[in-house]
Amino acid sequence: MGWDINRRIRERFSRVRQEFYEHKPLFILYVVIRLLVLITMALEIQNQAWYNVFLCVITLVLLLIPSFVERRIRIDIPDVLEAAMLIFIFAAEILGELQEYYLAFPYWDTMLHTVNGFLCAAIGLALIDILNNSPRFSISLSPVFVALSAFCFSMTIGVIWEFLEYGMDVLFATDAQKDTIVTSISSVLLNPDGHNLAITVPVESVVINGEEWLFGGYVDIGLIDTIHDLMVNFIGATLFSVFGYFYVKNKGEGGIVAHLMLTKMQDEPKEPE
Repeated sequence: MGWDINRRIRERFSRVRQEFYEHKPLFILYVVIRLLVLITMALEIQNQAWYNVFLCVITLVLLLIPSFVERRIRIDIPDVLEAAMLIFIFAAEILGELQEYYLAFPYWDTMLHTVNGFLCAAIGLALIDILNNSPRFSISLSPVFVALSAFCFSMTIGVIWEFLEYGMDVLFATDAQKDTIVTSISSVLLNPDGHNLAITVPVESVVINGEEWLFGGYVDIGLIDTIHDLMVNFIGATLFSVFGYFYVKNKGEGGIVAHLMLTKMQDEPKEPE
């Protein structure tokens, strides 16, 4: 019994070592990002910033998702896509939130939402392509339908993400849906005649709780940011869906899409008892 356990441990260690040599750059990237997150979490614990500690824990959990998908669901994630996912998670949670890149770099959030639309469309197209090529399904989907489905998958993920941001703002009084200073208001409510014709009024001064607001406008609480995020998600999703259409039409030949496509792993043979 003991010999059998030792044999299995040696076999698992051998597989891990083989994976390391086959995916060395990805392994190094994964270790470096995890170390940076752990260091950040240790500093936040020292500062007793428990919300930031929670974000670090969430980041560590998110970093495990690619490995979980490969080992449990038996779907192989290309190194390029997995590296992009790891960098995206780190850039969004650690750099964006904790290091305040969202404030330091105005287009940081825009860049991440665009990349999110692109990557989610890649994942959606790959999942549909796996089903499309499976012998279990007798229906063969057209390239247009596959590309459109990938686009819809990406946009759905984008909408769900905005729901999560709204939930964080409402339940925990965060500012995930970043506010915007608006210098004018255009509304039919401002029409003195009551007609359905919008009247534009410049915001020259705002008073809050008896104090004058000095930012030259009033605060839009997240609506503009949400629409902007969905628009750039739309751009990323559309861009990849176009690439994905030609990838499916050409039966998976060449291009950047080929480096981002998930594939179904072959089931490992069962070990004799």
